[in-house]
Amino acid sequence: MLKVVQSGGIARVWLDRPEIRNAFDDALIAALTQTLRELDADDGVRAVVLGGNGPAFCAGADLNWMKRMAGYGYEQNLADARALAGMLKTLDRMAKPTVARVHGPAFAGGVGLVAACDIAVGTPESKFCLSEAKLGLSPATISPYVVRAMGERAARRYFLTAEIFDASEAYRLGLLSMVSPSEKLDGEIEEMLKHLLQGGPQALDKIKDLIRVVSSGPVDDALIEDTARRIAEIRVSAEGKEGIASFLEKRKPSWRD
Repeated sequence: MLKVVQSGGIARVWLDRPEIRNAFDDALIAALTQTLRELDADDGVRAVVLGGNGPAFCAGADLNWMKRMAGYGYEQNLADARALAGMLKTLDRMAKPTVARVHGPAFAGGVGLVAACDIAVGTPESKFCLSEAKLGLSPATISPYVVRAMGERAARRYFLTAEIFDASEAYRLGLLSMVSPSEKLDGEIEEMLKHLLQGGPQALDKIKDLIRVVSSGPVDDALIEDTARRIAEIRVSAEGKEGIASFLEKRKPSWRD
């Protein structure tokens, strides 16, 4: 269902249901949520890469799970939806940087996984589809992350038409951060990880929170005061002092090998 490989401060989480194109059900949602929480609490983990084994990144919902949901009442469907929403929130709110390794199709909820990661690197063969409308459904739980990634105008088109779009369009819209040839995909991600590992772990956590706050409201006096408080707090933190000292002393900070 899931494979987790940890090495050099990097945790690689693989969706491992290649026979059904890594489609998820309630069991996979629960397992991924728990795994992400454990990795976020592990001080030995500096960054997380999310990928899929087999020919697809993630095909969205498992058909058998969808059949079960069709027989559920409102309360059961609400509980299922909350579990999926909680998993996406856990991924989005991780203190550690997250990178989506996207190859092959990413459909429906799979697009949500891509959008909830900080960085997404895909291959030219990647395909994307927000297919819910064609099933008479709505991409509700993934919408906060997908709309944030691609913008409202693009969401209006692709949510409503359920068209398949390619990697170049995903990159143009901002859903993908980079498109790399298949044979260079892992090398590009390794280079990205090298940059991420140079940042202070606490600083990266605070930067992620800063982005959420700054992007969610107007640039008013309250926000300006908040940003001033944030930089003052990090300057006097142990990590901030170590970073400045290492720069002045022309040495590596303690968090770098």
